Amino acid sequence: MPTEQAGLPELGEVLRDLRRRQARRTGERQLTYRELAVRTGWSHGILGEYFAGRVLPPTDRFDLLVRLLGATPTEQGTLATLRDQIEERRRRGDPPPRQLPTTGYRMIGRDTELSELDAMATDGAPIVISGMAGVGKTTLALHWAHRIAARFPDGQLHLNLRGFHPEGAMTTGQALITLLSSLGIAAPRIPADPEARAGLLRTVLRDRRVLVLLDNAAGADQVRPLLPPPGCLAVVTSRGQLTGLVVSEGARPLNVDLLSPHDARRLLAERLGAERVEREAAAVERIVVACGRLPLALAVVAARGALNPAFRLGDIADELDGSAATPTVTLGAVRTAFSWSYRLLPADGQRLFRLIGLHPGPDLTAPAAAALGGLDVVRAGAIMAELSRARLTHEHRPGRFTCHDLLRAYAADLSEGADPAADRRAAAERLLVHLAHAAGASTLVLDPLRKPIGIPAGQPPPTVTRPADEATAMAWFRAEHGALLAALDLAVRTGLDRLAWQLAWGIVVALERDGRWQDWITAQTIGLRAAERLADPGARAFSHRSLSVGHVRLGQTTAARAHAQTGYELFRQANDPAGAAVCQHVMAFTREHDGQWTQALAHAQRALALFRQAHDPVGQARALNSAGLYRAELGDHDAALDSCGQALTLQLGLGDLAGAAATLDSLGTIRHRLGDTVAAIAHFRESLALFAQQGDRIGQADTQGRLGETHLAAGDVAAAREAWQQSLALLEDIGHPGVDAARARLTALDRQS
Repeated sequence: MPTEQAGLPELGEVLRDLRRRQARRTGERQLTYRELAVRTGWSHGILGEYFAGRVLPPTDRFDLLVRLLGATPTEQGTLATLRDQIEERRRRGDPPPRQLPTTGYRMIGRDTELSELDAMATDGAPIVISGMAGVGKTTLALHWAHRIAARFPDGQLHLNLRGFHPEGAMTTGQALITLLSSLGIAAPRIPADPEARAGLLRTVLRDRRVLVLLDNAAGADQVRPLLPPPGCLAVVTSRGQLTGLVVSEGARPLNVDLLSPHDARRLLAERLGAERVEREAAAVERIVVACGRLPLALAVVAARGALNPAFRLGDIADELDGSAATPTVTLGAVRTAFSWSYRLLPADGQRLFRLIGLHPGPDLTAPAAAALGGLDVVRAGAIMAELSRARLTHEHRPGRFTCHDLLRAYAADLSEGADPAADRRAAAERLLVHLAHAAGASTLVLDPLRKPIGIPAGQPPPTVTRPADEATAMAWFRAEHGALLAALDLAVRTGLDRLAWQLAWGIVVALERDGRWQDWITAQTIGLRAAERLADPGARAFSHRSLSVGHVRLGQTTAARAHAQTGYELFRQANDPAGAAVCQHVMAFTREHDGQWTQALAHAQRALALFRQAHDPVGQARALNSAGLYRAELGDHDAALDSCGQALTLQLGLGDLAGAAATLDSLGTIRHRLGDTVAAIAHFRESLALFAQQGDRIGQADTQGRLGETHLAAGDVAAAREAWQQSLALLEDIGHPGVDAARARLTALDRQS
């Protein structure tokens, strides 16, 4: 049995080992491919490919094969997991995650610390690297992580936990989502419960060798659920010593101190040139003392000197001397070092650096910086590049800039002292308008029929570019996910409730596409509170309706019904029958989820009446389809066929292909229950063709599942298996939570046949 993650050739070797073991246990010769072909009904050629490790057996075949070869139930489960991991990697086509950021300059000093880290890593216990802000914990951790990356062939993860960020640390729940997403787990498969997420992380990493670098942790409680299982290695950096991890998890602590005077001089020589440092050795000593041997301060000083080769180091030391009251590092000395690079910036560069302290997200782009500063994107991009060269920001990914917590705090303090409150509020508003317009533009690319009620009035600012296609729109949303959620809080703190609601409106389609229902509920709750402060009934109604959708998606039907009912009442008060109809339709879904068919039918009929009042034929057709399904569940198949037939006629006339696909699926379900398998299969196939035309993989997967049931009822096991295999493949492709049930269905079919 394998003890670590394997590839396809290794899986073939496992199958060969099982065949040899079975022969030893029975005292007979090994089963030939032809004998296995007789037992399975497969060709002996494909069996040879399976055993050679050149072809991955489908799930149902693999399960049957290992049982025929005598695998125990425990071994069957382990091997099934191994096979699924291989398939998941092959399906995604993704290489293992390689997330370690670049470290930039060569590591200076820290030889002792690197040796200690090498010694600590031998037993796989977590490692905690602690030390004061700016002392170089992250640089040390990254440098060492790159050095040992080859020991972790299944990937290296990096996550900034933002433990001391002015806007607050990343929650453990969000950190788990980020790590699981980095490992290829689709959002719909990530549990809502944080404890379940932590369990899934351990399951996914089981039998893998992955390095997990958790940077800038706030405390042990934030980190503990993120620790990987044995075989992987967690490296944590924090300003605190995280004694709780040392005590409860056996973590190995390493404290990082200031650079030695010798290494501080070496750092300056590396970045300024040895000849220049030797020529002004006395000035270098003064700089080292003034910076307190703090690497971050020394790096900023070196950046200023490198960008200005004509400057005398003695002049730089003179500027520093006034703030270094003691040989130990002081905040004043560090900020003086920061101030040099800041003072050399042009006026608009200084202003933009100050305003960066207002940005709530983990990183920002040139368009977002342009919005903050009221600049054009080209000028903002040039300033961001200049800030990066001066070590005031760091371009950790192409086009995306981060800022060290000390520098962010310095920028915010500068802004507090130099920028009037009205200017800071205006900058925040420009940023939020930029994000709201950008989110709205991307949303309308994803869903062109969506009414643009949440896009701010007026033309989009010049910082916003409409995405070219859906893929570009989703890529923007995913890159800006953290900033968008943080911007909701910024809007509320700044008193810009209209923009908070508009942002909440603007991100729901992307959250739905990714199945981020917890984030959906968080965002819409903020939007609802903003709408309540605005005393805007229409905005409140939308937020309640949206919250009802999020809750029903999570199976929280009681909360979903409460929000849908409130939204319904608000839409009725506003004389908006279409909005009220959608709320009734959501209430029908909640009853459907709970198997309460009589109540579901009543809500669907109310939705139908309201859609008719609103003269909304698309809504009418969909309500008719739902009512038909519920009537079928209640045994009234004639009425069900009539209702779904009316729906289909409307949808085909309107060109609503998505609605027609769903209704054809309903008609197939009803015909199946009536025992008319021929008509049912025909309806299902028509439905599949329309779902495929729309690119609706969930619709295809569900319909394939029902088609398989109909084939099985008709006695065609092979056709049922094929339909269920296609359903499984679609569910796996989108990372749907129904994957396990689909696999179990195929396994049960094989056992029965």
